[in-house]
Amino acid sequence: MRGLLKYLKPFIGLIIAAIALLFVQAMCDLALPDYMSNIVNVGIQQGGIENAVPQAVRKSEMDKLTLFIFGKDKDAVMSNYVFVDKSSKDYDKYVKEYPVLVSEPIYVLKNVSNTEINKLNPIIGKALLTVSGIENMKTNAKGGVINFNGRKLPANTNLFALFGRLPEDQRGKIMEEGAKKFTALGDKMIVQAAASSVKVEYKALGINTDKIQNSYIINIGVRMILISLLSAVCIVAVGFFASRTAAGLSRNLRSRIFAKVQSFSNAEMNKFSTASLITRTTNDITQIQMLIVIMIRMIFYAPIIGIGGVIKAMSRSTSMSWIIALAVAALLIVIIAVIFVAMPKFKIIQKLIDKLNLVTRENLSGMMVVRAFNTQKFEEERFDKANKDLTDTSLFVNRVMVVLFPFMMLIMNGVTVLIIWVGAQQIANSSMQVGDMMAFMQYAMQILFAFLMMSFMFIMIPRASVAGQRIVEVLETDTVINDPKSPKNFDNNLKGIVEFNNVSFRYPGAEEDVLKNISFKALPGQTTAIIGATGSGKTTLISLIPRFYDVTDGQLFVDGVDVREVTQHDLRDKVGYVPQKGNLFSGTIESNLKYAKENAEEEDLREASEIAQAMEFINDKPDGFKTEISQGGTNVSGGQKQRLAIARALVKKPEIFIFDDSFSALDFKTDAALRKALKAKTSSTTVIIVAQRIATIKNAEQIIVLDEGKIVGTGTNKQLMETCETYKEIALSQLSKEELA
Repeated sequence: MRGLLKYLKPFIGLIIAAIALLFVQAMCDLALPDYMSNIVNVGIQQGGIENAVPQAVRKSEMDKLTLFIFGKDKDAVMSNYVFVDKSSKDYDKYVKEYPVLVSEPIYVLKNVSNTEINKLNPIIGKALLTVSGIENMKTNAKGGVINFNGRKLPANTNLFALFGRLPEDQRGKIMEEGAKKFTALGDKMIVQAAASSVKVEYKALGINTDKIQNSYIINIGVRMILISLLSAVCIVAVGFFASRTAAGLSRNLRSRIFAKVQSFSNAEMNKFSTASLITRTTNDITQIQMLIVIMIRMIFYAPIIGIGGVIKAMSRSTSMSWIIALAVAALLIVIIAVIFVAMPKFKIIQKLIDKLNLVTRENLSGMMVVRAFNTQKFEEERFDKANKDLTDTSLFVNRVMVVLFPFMMLIMNGVTVLIIWVGAQQIANSSMQVGDMMAFMQYAMQILFAFLMMSFMFIMIPRASVAGQRIVEVLETDTVINDPKSPKNFDNNLKGIVEFNNVSFRYPGAEEDVLKNISFKALPGQTTAIIGATGSGKTTLISLIPRFYDVTDGQLFVDGVDVREVTQHDLRDKVGYVPQKGNLFSGTIESNLKYAKENAEEEDLREASEIAQAMEFINDKPDGFKTEISQGGTNVSGGQKQRLAIARALVKKPEIFIFDDSFSALDFKTDAALRKALKAKTSSTTVIIVAQRIATIKNAEQIIVLDEGKIVGTGTNKQLMETCETYKEIALSQLSKEELA
């Protein structure tokens, strides 16, 4: 898989942009539970009052509060408030905002920073709680008597006047005792407890407290909507960038594999089956594409949301951190078990897809043979076995994967119940706020989802890794046949001279040579024919000329230059090759003929077709050269296909023609007419013909007879009949002595 990372270089910019957007999205997602917590804690429970520091306080209430604020704290509080009465210059402005000012002076908070507010919160909050506690003592008085520190006082006693006469240290002890429960829980609980007192004071000032609450909730709600919209934009943008990256990488990999396969010699093609190469170019690259999309989307997002979730959850409650640890441990156990069971099967699946493709391709390409031998049942059983093996393995993997989701839901629901159970107890003990418990629950879900996303990556990466290895295997295959670093040029004074000089050839991995010490020269204006028994090496011999294989020993010259010392393009530009099996491409007759020479004129096509004896059936077609050819030329006969393949080579007008048993599908009459027309056309061209029929080659200027990879005879038909027993046996098995004479 690492071998494919270098192919991601063109997409580094997109990946960095996606990571940046993922960070923004993660921050948005992590912020939402905080805002939800604020709506519950502040908006609902505290009535929209965020601080224990009131914006305004009646003078009578401030006098009570300052009884329980001492020293520097008292100075800090009073320095941040402005005294306002009827004589103040801003009286008209303040009286509209605080109607109580008509009857009573007030203190108005200056425009102070949040830092200063946070300092004042516990100071004023404790004082508010103490004053509230004292007032509750009077409200809850029974029998007209107030119980205070073991003393019974009349219910109409002015307790604040009484406390005002007490020493400062005694008042301090009373305040600490009253706020003791909330002080132990931290500043947030002091603010929440004091918020009700602030709300009462606001009502006394004539402020609409419902408006404060609604305004706060709407404000936070709008922020949450905007953050959600930003998160959605990031999701869409990341999806776009991930898709562009994955699709671009897949496009490049397919192009590179296709180009690489184009450079393969027959040796490399024998290493990879056609079905396997198709699977690697399609299914395997699709696996990589899916992985890249999900990886960009998850592999960067999951750690950010996981780590951020842990930090945020700990800020809400450290005492419940064990719940998250327990849930993550349970989740990891399930994931590891699934990976351990399913992972070996992923490698098997890719091989089974190869096998299924191979069986399907063989059946479709050999359909006529299957029908001819009535082996449809056998082929169905063969396909069913390959299909069943793949289905069974896929089902096994899917069943294992399906187990993950119920366990995941069980863990997540269990965590939710556990958080509510533990959190409810802490709320009852006033050690946690309701909103904090809800936020903790959401952060726990985000953490679990982060681990779940990472687990999906751990499941997908090994399968895609198998596909990646198969792709890299093709891309990094060393080709046997390569162009020289300093290629030579052909001698322009020589045109079409082919010379074998003591050439031997052995297939890769074979124990002995297929061709042994081959030496002969094919000259322009002559026809060199190669004949021999099946398996004697005829096709292998002519495959060495265009460098489909390289010679093992000896040298092969074209126009005086060793074929290994020139570029493959320059070499093959000189050769017009017609293989045993004429292969046509989907398109038209015209496009197939122009495959040899893209800018060929219609006259060239017509002339080549006439020489190849193809005009007869082309003229019979309603669309002529525009007649559609199906894939592989399945809508034309074998003889027509062979003639079109010959015409394609003729359109190229090369210096060397190679016909590998290319006349076998033609009747004798067509064969003779084609050879006669070909002889006239190729009077200055080198023609090399591999044939099984003596009638095709008996008039050749040079006939090479092969037997078990060796030349056992060279000469004309007449000479070989006298000197080569192998040739004589082949000739007499096909024609009479009179015909041969």
